[in-house]
Amino acid sequence: MLDIYTIGADVLRQKAVPVEHFDDALAALVESMFETMKMGKGVGLAAPQVGLGHRLFIVQIEGDKQRVFVNPEIIETSVDLAEFEEGCLSIPGVYADLERPREIRVQAWNERGRRFVLGADGFLARVIQHELDHLNGVLFTDRLPERSRDRLLKQYEKRMRA
Repeated sequence: MLDIYTIGADVLRQKAVPVEHFDDALAALVESMFETMKMGKGVGLAAPQVGLGHRLFIVQIEGDKQRVFVNPEIIETSVDLAEFEEGCLSIPGVYADLERPREIRVQAWNERGRRFVLGADGFLARVIQHELDHLNGVLFTDRLPERSRDRLLKQYEKRMRA
């Protein structure tokens, strides 16, 4: 199991670099990330959350298969937005409603270096957008109005000190 880095860790604020090698080391990292995500009871995990600055994240929502996104890029979003409560393994215990595009199309590569394009909607689209934000040094709390963000982060800090 890998360590999950929490808010305040520099790696969470850095833009991740593209993955260049699709090899056994990448496959092993992906496997470890899935184990770590499951232990944390999450539905997605990005490489920066485990201390690595690679453009890679994994997703597994209930009722769906494990998905690996290497060097992902959202190539289309819907105009329609949907509001849903989000949380993050890197900010445990913090949840907030956030609007994001309801539907997306994402281009990425899997852990074997095969390119794919995926259309996603609903919860899967939300998780992909959340994890892709991590690759750009963005936490979901950054997308909240300042007052809401400050309140949530103060509650988090208070809970961590206790």
